[in-house]
Amino acid sequence: MLPRGSKATLQQQIQQIVADAIVMGRCTAGERLPSSRRLAQHLGVSRITVTLAYSELVSNDYLYSRGGSGYYVAENAPRRPIFDDYPKGSADGIDWKRRLRKTSPERDDILRPSNWSDYRYPFIYGQSDMDLFDHANWRKCAMQAMGRKDFDSLTRDSYQHDDPMLVEYILRHILPRRGIHATPDELIITLGSQNALWMIAYLLLDQAPKTVVENPCYPGLRKIFDQMGMVVTSVDVDDDGLPPENLPADCDLVFTTPSHHAPTNATMPLARRKALLDRAEQDDFLVVEDDYEFEISFSSSPSPALKSLDRVGRVIYVSSFSKSIFPGLRLGYMVAAPELIREVRRLRAVLLRHPPSHVQRTTAYFLSLGHFDSQIHRMTRVYAQRRAIMEKGLRELDLGAVTPRASGGSSFWIKAPEGVDTFRLAMELRAQSVLIEPGQAFLRAGRRTVHTIGLRIQPFRRTGSRQVWT
Repeated sequence: MLPRGSKATLQQQIQQIVADAIVMGRCTAGERLPSSRRLAQHLGVSRITVTLAYSELVSNDYLYSRGGSGYYVAENAPRRPIFDDYPKGSADGIDWKRRLRKTSPERDDILRPSNWSDYRYPFIYGQSDMDLFDHANWRKCAMQAMGRKDFDSLTRDSYQHDDPMLVEYILRHILPRRGIHATPDELIITLGSQNALWMIAYLLLDQAPKTVVENPCYPGLRKIFDQMGMVVTSVDVDDDGLPPENLPADCDLVFTTPSHHAPTNATMPLARRKALLDRAEQDDFLVVEDDYEFEISFSSSPSPALKSLDRVGRVIYVSSFSKSIFPGLRLGYMVAAPELIREVRRLRAVLLRHPPSHVQRTTAYFLSLGHFDSQIHRMTRVYAQRRAIMEKGLRELDLGAVTPRASGGSSFWIKAPEGVDTFRLAMELRAQSVLIEPGQAFLRAGRRTVHTIGLRIQPFRRTGSRQVWT
């Protein structure tokens, strides 16, 4: 019988069943398989489906066809090795706390069930709307990347190098939009922003004992510091993001998200960006700029990146395609002084050599053929419409203050009325197939509050093929 709930096609399911039977030794070499007609009747599928599955198994050396006689298990078909079944012992006697180098303290995670996409109204922070994604052209780019022209170069180990097509496009097209002009030795491809932030922290934190982060901030950043045993200083943001005047005089490293602060979406004005760089020069500290969602700007033109205003190399610029293409891509990049990029490249080589070549090349085609710009334009237009609808609903229903008024981004940071326990509210709404996320995970430890909520812009539900605005 075919497995229930499988997302594979009928042909793929048949291939999997037959291949598994051969590999596990349930079908022996030379054994004749049921005819395509007989197996199709047994499984309740069309005969052509079984024939195509058998043909694919022949091409993969599981079967061979004997003209007019049917399909047989090949002599050289793959087989799994068989080992003696030793009894499994217990690991209770191992003291893992003693053996582990260090353990991270427990922090509040973003409140999100693993099956969040099954909910009717998933207002989930940091996720994209796949209905806005250009699936067809991404698939074409993936097929082009795996074509014969590119395949030889993609199958080689590139050691510490990145895809030259992707690097060239980022240098010539992506970075200039942020006012940044860089050379190849100032750029490295990363597995998203989280990977970039971890490598920066690993290389610099020992030399930067006074590290400053925004409060609230991206929870993954705090967990990096926890893993490294570092205690950092949190500085509260306001409606314009991180206030430079509130930074301690002895700080060495500052992490900030000026384009759209994560999670409030506050955009740092140009004057404050210049003031931050002046403080960095005055007090001799470095700045890590996480350019979060800079593409999603719909009520004003994007401000120049901090990195574009940096004349002495104090800013380390980090960005990602996770929100602009799709979160599961896990591809980003870092721009910094050549000396730091060389060290990051050495560290990356130890961890993972380089991001997968075919993913880099697929992304390069998606960018260079204009699909990326088209998608950003579509996302920005739709998010602007949805944000206006949600803001109107929040005001009319008095559900909480949206702080501050954002110029872009894909989410809201809401201050609920006093006395509202957003943890309890989230659990009550979950029972009604509505997901919201309490803001505690974004705040520094020890500052307990239950009056903040993070919401993704997603004000519609699907009914059949129709979109019903709510």
